[in-house]
Amino acid sequence: MRIALVLEYDGSGFCGWQSQQSRDSVQDAVEAALSTIAGGNIRVIAAGRTDAGVHALYQVLHFDTEARRPASAWVRGVNGLLPRSISVLWASQISDAFHARYCATERCYHYLLLNHAVRPGLGYGNIGWFHEPLDLESMRLAAQILVGEHDFSAFRASECQAVSPVRHLTRLDISRRGDIILFEVRANAFLHHMVRNIIGCLVYVGKGKYPPEWIKALLEGRTRAAAAPTFSPAGLYLAGVRYDAKWNVPRFIDIPHEPAPVAVLPYFRGRTVCG
Repeated sequence: MRIALVLEYDGSGFCGWQSQQSRDSVQDAVEAALSTIAGGNIRVIAAGRTDAGVHALYQVLHFDTEARRPASAWVRGVNGLLPRSISVLWASQISDAFHARYCATERCYHYLLLNHAVRPGLGYGNIGWFHEPLDLESMRLAAQILVGEHDFSAFRASECQAVSPVRHLTRLDISRRGDIILFEVRANAFLHHMVRNIIGCLVYVGKGKYPPEWIKALLEGRTRAAAAPTFSPAGLYLAGVRYDAKWNVPRFIDIPHEPAPVAVLPYFRGRTVCG
């Protein structure tokens, strides 16, 4: 039978989601805990792969097993075996036709950026930082150029394995609360480092290095070397994965818990996280 899980994690201490020979990935920790509860080897498939240092508020995965366990075993039992920085939020048996990656219709990422002269202490590793003042209106104008279906070659990592660089960006909103800037980015799917490369370019616009129209030139040029450097992973969160209602996977806001690591909870309170 097939089981679906929703989990959150602080990616600061991991090499990323995907399993590595070093065995220090989020996937390695999750599979080890699930295998213990199942009494056999478990391999999981996730909605998306997060890079080293990137976090998740809402990661969805599925796995197949012959072990019959109550939902509480896949939640509290697995959590008892996981590192404290990873937590299963929800688990349920699901149709064998469900696929955490291929059934997803939209992914949402949040990037939290501290725009302040002094680097963060309490939220270090959980929030990005830029020390120069940023012009939000210029950044918003630049962001809207990216919305729609485009060739995002200028925003993909050189090691990206995606067959096509074309993605449909459905939303890119930028808001500010005090010294905290929140970027919300939604798309049908993302290329390797795409969000962090977008953030880097928007910061270049925000600090006045380039006008908003520079983003259009990057899209048309399709050259990664012409764009800004990849921004820090610290403030990036996989914040939502959308599925057709027929799968009965709960939206993020339907899971009763306090989102995000303790160090950045104040920045999220009162906000609607993607679901």
